[in-house]
Amino acid sequence: MTTATVHPFERPLLIRFSHCDPAGIVFFPQYLVMVNNLVEDWVSEALHIPYAALVGTRRIGLPTVSLGCEFTAVSRMGDEVMLGLTLVHIGRSSLRLELGCRQGEQQRVRITQTIVATDLNTHRPLPLPDDLRQAMTAFQQA
Repeated sequence: MTTATVHPFERPLLIRFSHCDPAGIVFFPQYLVMVNNLVEDWVSEALHIPYAALVGTRRIGLPTVSLGCEFTAVSRMGDEVMLGLTLVHIGRSSLRLELGCRQGEQQRVRITQTIVATDLNTHRPLPLPDDLRQAMTAFQQA
């Protein structure tokens, strides 16, 4: 058993049938969907910047440019797990996150993710918007 990491931003999740493969465990790409939802919630709820407006109105994308995953234990339908996010680094145009899934003290998956801010009209990187940078800095210092 691996010791779980507790993150500053966490959300509980019930593992559902739709998350699982025929073996009855979470199909690994589903973890990426789960943590993408977590990132959206973090931006909207912890940073207080509506994610839908960031993407839809402001046309700022936050695509993943680097991703590393370590799967340490299985999750099954009916498990109640905790998804978590830690902001590790804020760069000029990018940010690095550590994400995880745990059940109690048992780590299920660890993910490192680098996200870059992009202009959704040109699909080119852009500096992190000031309000997003300020909110991330405040989150990191809290």
